[in-house]
Amino acid sequence: MIRFEHVTKRYPDGTTAVEDLSFEVAEGELVTLVGPSGCGKTTTMKMVNRLIEPTSGRILLGGEDISAADPVELRRRIGYVIQQVGLFPHKTVLENTATVPQLTGTPKAKARARAAELLELVGLDPAVYGGRYPEQLSGGQRQRVGVARALAADPPVLLMDEPFGAVDPVVRERLQNEFLTLQKTVRKTILLVTHDLEEAIRLGDRIAVYGAGTIEQFARPAAVLGAPATPYVASFVGADRGLKRLAVTPVEKADLAAPQGKETPDAAVELGASLREALAALLQEDSGRIGVTDPGSGALVGVLTPEGVHRALRRAQLQEV
Repeated sequence: MIRFEHVTKRYPDGTTAVEDLSFEVAEGELVTLVGPSGCGKTTTMKMVNRLIEPTSGRILLGGEDISAADPVELRRRIGYVIQQVGLFPHKTVLENTATVPQLTGTPKAKARARAAELLELVGLDPAVYGGRYPEQLSGGQRQRVGVARALAADPPVLLMDEPFGAVDPVVRERLQNEFLTLQKTVRKTILLVTHDLEEAIRLGDRIAVYGAGTIEQFARPAAVLGAPATPYVASFVGADRGLKRLAVTPVEKADLAAPQGKETPDAAVELGASLREALAALLQEDSGRIGVTDPGSGALVGVLTPEGVHRALRRAQLQEV
């Protein structure tokens, strides 16, 4: 869906923001761009909707060279979510959400109906929040409106620049979880910029780890953590990368022990839950065992023990290395 072919951005003063970038984001994939400030990740994202023009190379969107597209029309085809949201203070939540469809010619009534659907989708009842103004919302609520507005014209691509960075850690984690659930429904092609490695790991199908204007590694989160491609990446992900793998390793049947007799553990997680979630539950249990249930039926599938956690981590490591 998005393809970078040998893209470089060099400014008149000689500063090179990004150099010779070549990578591809598949349709429906969420790719996180992560790295320190000034590494070129935001420049990369802004070149996709031509807020910044590359010095050389090509960027293709759905096979089309975007340099040949009208910038205004291009931007109307791409959803854009930023950290400070950028809602119009003089417009209601419903009016904010309906802005882009109306700009593209959708009749007002149809645009507002679409806006109401999307507000419901992001967890904001339009009957309650639709008539409010941005100043009457919490930071987390404003961020949800920003996501709804970006989806309103049903764009194939979303660009997200530190979208959850302006809220407190508790709200941030909740918004991340809700966004992952939403992505399973809408399946957009997404480039998400973040400086937070934990967020990149949690959200990304793949991660692009930036050095100084170049991508040091482009891979799935577990591979970045389990097999850093360069010393820079190893340093960036940290010595505790083994612990970070807990968040990207799911609980599978092969990791479980059989229940003992008619054992019914007090605590349980669903099959497919992350080892991080499972270990958190396991540490609360004096027995050292928790149940694992089928997501559909709720039936007990097996029991997870500390040995099972270790087995799962070893399995994941062997799969990625």
